[in-house]
Amino acid sequence: MSELTSRRRLLILAICCMSLLIVSLDNTILNVALPSISKELDASVAGMQWTIDAYTLVLASLLMLAGSTADRIGRRRVFKAGLVMFTLGSLLCSIAPNLESLVAFRMVQAVGGSMLNPVAMSIITNTFTDARERARAIGVWGGVVGISMAAGPIVGGVLVDTVGWRSIFWVNLPVGLIALLLTWRYVPESRAPKPRRADPVGQLLVITLLASLTYAIIESSIVFAVVAAVALAGVLLYEPRRQEPLIDLRFFRSAPFSGATVVAVCAFASLAGFLFINTLYLQEVRGMSALHAGLYMLPMAGLTLVCAPLSGRLVASRGPRLPLVIAGITMAASGLLFAAFEAETSEVLLFVGFVLFGLGFGMVNAPITNTAVSGMPRAQAGVAAAVASTSRQIGQTLGVAVIGAVLAAGVSTATYATDFVPASRPAWWILTGCGVCVLVVGVLTSGPWARETARRTAERLGAADREPERSVADV
Repeated sequence: MSELTSRRRLLILAICCMSLLIVSLDNTILNVALPSISKELDASVAGMQWTIDAYTLVLASLLMLAGSTADRIGRRRVFKAGLVMFTLGSLLCSIAPNLESLVAFRMVQAVGGSMLNPVAMSIITNTFTDARERARAIGVWGGVVGISMAAGPIVGGVLVDTVGWRSIFWVNLPVGLIALLLTWRYVPESRAPKPRRADPVGQLLVITLLASLTYAIIESSIVFAVVAAVALAGVLLYEPRRQEPLIDLRFFRSAPFSGATVVAVCAFASLAGFLFINTLYLQEVRGMSALHAGLYMLPMAGLTLVCAPLSGRLVASRGPRLPLVIAGITMAASGLLFAAFEAETSEVLLFVGFVLFGLGFGMVNAPITNTAVSGMPRAQAGVAAAVASTSRQIGQTLGVAVIGAVLAAGVSTATYATDFVPASRPAWWILTGCGVCVLVVGVLTSGPWARETARRTAERLGAADREPERSVADV
């Protein structure tokens, strides 16, 4: 894509960011609307969990399939199909008559969403071939998450308080249609030189693994936990035997890639749990309106918006270690304020907790994405980016499942006011642990030894006809 002008590349980046915006905005707005949805559709804590996890679960299950399919049949083609499906799913969600229908239509959304973010990241990777330019582009990409977090609570709060929770899905319709038209007009088609074949058995094993694990956590089912364990064993035994597997387990021989996967799971589990707890606390315990609760979350969203592009620049100039260290320390400190000092009971500590978490989460996204794709052959960009995106969605799924299960064990909708703060204490310790994990894993997998494992892995992956991409830390 060397023939593309600078303006055309920036336009392609903007189009890709639009897809991320509607996906990220959808999740942020939905969290603010959960109490209203719960009241109208008579949903329990588990019902609210499924409203979120039905989406993230399907998304996580199909991301790698979407990435490899896009590499094979065309990234623009799959991206356009994703925009159509996501927009249609949003329309269906807005007219859902009951909780079961809403969960089902969220799954339709997720099928479309699976074709958006990983494919968009693959398009960006193949558009911005210079490592430093790509790092900056990824920083902008991460900044869109901050924009969605900043706009989501306010837009969602206004819509829920004035029109009703169904209107939160209407926001996706015009953005999706505009992005579709611009993609058709300006985004060039691209494919991998040597795309992978479909792996239906591997895909089925991944879906079974994620679905059974999530169900086991939310519904406390030992049977489904066993099914998840069997599915995991199937993935580990079956995938290495395939010449072109859905999940190339050789990727994980790269310490930076494995580290990015673990950091993504922990960071996004922390984000999902953080939003889930605070949304319920602010509206159900403190009795705030959706808009008021959204305004309370602005410090977190604002810091994410500011720090995401800063993180991209740091990754481009100094590598991923510094942003990961900052992210791990601040996210762990935020969780600790709630876990050990009951930050909910103090306006000052609540504000500081939100600021710290926003700073940390703003720093973590760019190094995850950059580390996942750096050092890998561009021919497998779709799969590598999809694994990173899958890790994010698995994190969100597990975050809501685990934190929701912890809350449900200690509080019911009838006892929110008295039991919520003590019942949420174990959940906050879990989120603190996630921050510590980001810090430790980030440090361990971002040094010279780790980069050497990435180099050896790229050689084993066998890009015989082209040099592996260099990490920005090596530039």
